[in-house]
Amino acid sequence: MKFIDKYQFVRENMKKNRSRVYMTILATAMGCAFLMVLASIGFGLQETIVKDITQNDVVTEIEVGGKSSEEESSGLTDEDITYFESFENVKIVLPQKKLENWEAIYELDGYTSQYSETRVVNYDLETEAGFTLSEGRMPENDNEIVVGFHFAESLWKESESTENVTYEDSILNSEMTLTVPQYFGDKRETKEWTFKIVGIGEEPANKYAMDSFVNISLQSMQEIEAFTETAYGVLLELYMTDEQIQAAKEVPSNYSYLGVFATSMEEVLPILDKIREEGYYAYSPLERLREVNVLFAVMKIGLIFVGTVAVLIASIGIFNTMSMAVTERTQDIGIMKAIGGSPRMIKSLFLMESAYIGLIGAVIGTIASFIISSAANKALPIIMELVFDEQIGDDILLSYIPLSLALICVGISLLVATLSGLKPASKATRIDVLQALRRDI
Repeated sequence: MKFIDKYQFVRENMKKNRSRVYMTILATAMGCAFLMVLASIGFGLQETIVKDITQNDVVTEIEVGGKSSEEESSGLTDEDITYFESFENVKIVLPQKKLENWEAIYELDGYTSQYSETRVVNYDLETEAGFTLSEGRMPENDNEIVVGFHFAESLWKESESTENVTYEDSILNSEMTLTVPQYFGDKRETKEWTFKIVGIGEEPANKYAMDSFVNISLQSMQEIEAFTETAYGVLLELYMTDEQIQAAKEVPSNYSYLGVFATSMEEVLPILDKIREEGYYAYSPLERLREVNVLFAVMKIGLIFVGTVAVLIASIGIFNTMSMAVTERTQDIGIMKAIGGSPRMIKSLFLMESAYIGLIGAVIGTIASFIISSAANKALPIIMELVFDEQIGDDILLSYIPLSLALICVGISLLVATLSGLKPASKATRIDVLQALRRDI
């Protein structure tokens, strides 16, 4: 008996009791949909967190913050840069130095910003690492600077009302003053530097990230250090003893941070392990990504296991339908045996029918799952805004159904449906021909 003949035979037999078959298919579809939607929550949350990590950080970058030793860390030097550049599969090493004077303040047209990150960067290397501008150009002189995309939002001034006023005009090509204080004994002195904003950084991919940095020249940083008499412009506090002040002044002015960029994502972790073996403090966003993937792998397995229970419950309906089908078709089975039908062929007919029911249910359940998943993702921001008065945007996915999840769920539903028809199919092969033809069951 050819496959097409078996298929037509199964189709004709299923039409004999459509209501029962339709209800069985519906139960299977509901079980498959429940399994897929439940598991999609784990996939959706993982997709959201992974997207957040990869948007905020460059996944090929390793952040090196210093080297552990018995003495206090004294920053990173050109020797460290040369050492990291000698590593295989290292693309570039990006040095950076930061101003560490927490009382330093920027002023622009009466607006001030105190907690913006001030740093010295190498623009050629920054550009090679992917740094871009949304407006303006790169600096060409020592008094020209580039600021972060959200720097203007960090500028504020007090108003007569209880609320502060933020800066709303364009800051490009504006002149801004940096005031750096330092304590010399009991006397507090300040010095000012005037900069021109010639470039504004690109907007971060993650809309929740705030870039309010200020990139100044190395010459300007050296002038600040000369004034404060400390590396990185560190503020000497009034409570510090003479020994502490002297120790602070003896700290060499090295790099605050090095960004080691690997040639590919696969090379990050081996390079990271090698850097740590040499005693450096290092971090890579891939570590967090790996931890997230392990956590959600366990979560997804658990959700799929729970969802499979619904499919198993639906399998009871398939078992009942196939058992009734064997009973109702006893005479047909006897005729097939009488004309030479083998038990294997008869068994395959009933297994094919149960699998066909499971397949139709799985397809319907999959379509329903995608509709439910899409509706849930669109409804989530609306619900959050109505109930919690919080806007979360469209970046957060409550549910996400990748192709792999759809195939897994369809496979589980098809397997369970086939196994549900196994016993009724075996029963069909054991029916006696004479009793079947006499309709004596």
